[in-house]
Amino acid sequence: MKIKMNRAVMAGIVLLLLENGVVPWLVPVEWSGRLVPHLTFVLTVLVASFAGRHRAFLFGLGFGLIGDILYYGNLIGPYAFGMGLVGYAAGLMLERGIPTLASVLGATAAGSLALSTIVYMIYRLFRLTNWSYGYAFYWYMAPSLLLEILIALALYLPARRLLFKQPGSSGEESPL
Repeated sequence: MKIKMNRAVMAGIVLLLLENGVVPWLVPVEWSGRLVPHLTFVLTVLVASFAGRHRAFLFGLGFGLIGDILYYGNLIGPYAFGMGLVGYAAGLMLERGIPTLASVLGATAAGSLALSTIVYMIYRLFRLTNWSYGYAFYWYMAPSLLLEILIALALYLPARRLLFKQPGSSGEESPL
């Protein structure tokens, strides 16, 4: 499959705006510290599944850096590093065959856990958090992981249709 990277970048910008502008209003106040969905991360896994590891690395690095600048002001770079690394690893996992829904959901789950762990370890290294890993997993990693799997499930077919070109198609819509 060939990816339409211009559309993927535009979709990433829209998801970034939704992630920062709309989602905080939708999350209940009691869960606002716990539920932190990363919509651009889910799109990074989709880019990795259809476009390969190199494009997913650059996509994750770019949108992770934008995310670091916009809403994670303690350090610049943990999300850029984590999303780039996880995008590359997801592309490496999914490059062997045709990406199915189950493989994309599995890569999203593993990648979400890896991204959260990387960011936690970097924050722990620089002593920005004093939580134990178990508490951090219970408090924000597990709820965000489940929500990102649901988001990946919801975005899989629309992203596949809008962003990724099937081989043999000329780009024109068929009348049927």
